[in-house]
Amino acid sequence: MLVLLPPSEGKATAVRGRPVALEGLSLPGLGAARAAVLDELVALCSSDEDKAADVLGLSPGLRGEVARNAALRTAPAMPAGRLYTGVLYDALGLATLDAAAKRRAGQSVLVFSGLWGAVRLADRIPAYRCSMAVRLPAAGGLAAYWKPHLERVLPEAAGSGLVLDLRSSVYAGAWRPQGDVARRTATVRVLHVSVVDGVERRSVVSHFNKATKGRLARALLTSGARPRTPAALVADLRDLGFTVEAEGSRLDVLVRDLH
Repeated sequence: MLVLLPPSEGKATAVRGRPVALEGLSLPGLGAARAAVLDELVALCSSDEDKAADVLGLSPGLRGEVARNAALRTAPAMPAGRLYTGVLYDALGLATLDAAAKRRAGQSVLVFSGLWGAVRLADRIPAYRCSMAVRLPAAGGLAAYWKPHLERVLPEAAGSGLVLDLRSSVYAGAWRPQGDVARRTATVRVLHVSVVDGVERRSVVSHFNKATKGRLARALLTSGARPRTPAALVADLRDLGFTVEAEGSRLDVLVRDLH
């Protein structure tokens, strides 16, 4: 099983350690593309703070992220599994998984990134600010930039098993499985179910969407489930206590209690 996650805007910061070594990252077929985006981002943030803040969509309170990006080549790196924080990663709780579940996470989880394309949890990268929604002056829109590179590399990473897509829409645009991989891909949507004046209503609530996806991924990793089709995934999730409705490869996970 390959689990596709979005990154988080919140990131931990390493205080010491070696900087990123591009040649040491997984998915080496992305190496040249990573280097090009990294070079452009560092150059932009080193030369024009105002332009960089505008390109990156930073509010005045986040302008310090420009200086951090400018130092990406020398900043201490840390494993992606520790770098990403926020609601989904808090619910996933990688640090508290048992040894077997941590091993499964290392083998199966890919985190998408506007800067790195996609990384595995053990890949050592520095804290950065660069969403997939960013449009760099030379590279252009990053979702479109990464698409051909990820299309070349990720089918092999997917292997012959299920692909569980938990990404947000902007990151999903960077790689959409095709052919046989698409038939083995399950896309999850989380819906909050409420009853108003006796009428059931369903809505997407961002915070709890992220938290539920984190809990869902954790439950699968902890259980050791190895579904190979979307239908098998539905059965496993129901066994794990989730309320799931399926329409082909799209799964709706229904949540009544927001927490």
